[in-house]
Amino acid sequence: MNDTPQGFDTLAIHAGAAPDPATGARQIPIYQTTAYVFRDADHAAKLFNLQEIGYIYSRLTNPTVSALAARVCALEGGAGAIGCSSGHAAQIMALFPLMGPGKNIVASSRLYGGTITQFSQTIKRFGWSAKFVDTDDLGAVAKACDRNTRAIFCETIANPGGYVTDIPALARIADKKGIPLIVDNTTATPYLCRPIEMGATLVVHSATKYLTGNGTVTGGIVVDSGKFNWSASDKFPSLSQPEPAYHGLTFHPTLGGMAFTFHSIAIGLRDLGMTMNPQGAHYTLMGIETLGLRMQRHVENAVKVAQWLEQDPRVEFVTYAGLKSNPYNKRAKKIVPKGAGALFTFAMKGGYETCVKLIDNVKLFSHVANLGDTRSLIIHSASTTHRQLTEEQQVKAGAAPNVVRLSIGIEDVADIIADLDQAMTAALA
Repeated sequence: MNDTPQGFDTLAIHAGAAPDPATGARQIPIYQTTAYVFRDADHAAKLFNLQEIGYIYSRLTNPTVSALAARVCALEGGAGAIGCSSGHAAQIMALFPLMGPGKNIVASSRLYGGTITQFSQTIKRFGWSAKFVDTDDLGAVAKACDRNTRAIFCETIANPGGYVTDIPALARIADKKGIPLIVDNTTATPYLCRPIEMGATLVVHSATKYLTGNGTVTGGIVVDSGKFNWSASDKFPSLSQPEPAYHGLTFHPTLGGMAFTFHSIAIGLRDLGMTMNPQGAHYTLMGIETLGLRMQRHVENAVKVAQWLEQDPRVEFVTYAGLKSNPYNKRAKKIVPKGAGALFTFAMKGGYETCVKLIDNVKLFSHVANLGDTRSLIIHSASTTHRQLTEEQQVKAGAAPNVVRLSIGIEDVADIIADLDQAMTAALA
């Protein structure tokens, strides 16, 4: 390889990978091992002191998982990355070095329902809290940030509604407040959007979705831009002040742009144990090899399905930002110029009961609590993924009772449309 910057599809196949030095195997091996033999006592001591990079124990690092982290890092244009057990784990891992009792985050009100529950309920057990704000209201976002705010959190393309976030605008607010912007890029993937280039500090992924693309494993990735100055204030003591567990090592002054990544491994994975398994990492590596090809087809199909739905008299509205009529269409051309993804919702005339009947009558679509598969997927969010929310919260999140979420797959688009057509006819019969 030469020093010329490589294209997306080349990185998707080659980044983080090389022939196995022991056997010459071309595909990354699954290093199914718990621990690694040290060369000698001095080597072990240097590893535990973070004086040398290497492998100690697979709760911390594993060669297969490291290859996946390196690949996603390259695709996102980051400085470092870590793999963890799920997308939800990635969110906690991203927040862990930043937060403390009494601290808060400002989060989009249009997040995935499980994330809203995690942020509104579960993180309270750590003494953290979240303020939910409509991120289209930039004044409200800025106003919500107070002296205890440690991050702004959003999704590139909001799940389930398909709304596109103005990442550069939020990044400017975060910069003024001296806090990081964390972007969940799961629904866009780095093929459609690279949030770090737009000012994001951290990017998180549920690798379970488009990165793997085949519905076989769960996994999460956190990518650090390496650009944030964690020592600019006293807001982030875990990174800017001495760490007692490492004899007073200060991560940011010592490790610079890799401080967050090393802290997440040495402290986060060590103590929280949200570790990705090597077989799951292997499946995701194989999935990423075709990410560019798949995302092109996902987007092509999504546009055609959304256009068909928009013209159907049985449909009240469609939220796909790739439609010219959509209020986010202009923003989508800036944030996701290759396409507005393949996740969106539509509202059925007839309300909640009609949506449930629609779900029960699909044949090609799979009714599952997942997205980003090669297969077309469908779910009624109000009765499933967003069931724990109030109706007001459901509406704000884009998951109103009369709304169905679609994740458009890569099948023949005529078959996708035919299945929706017959299911809608049956639901309204």
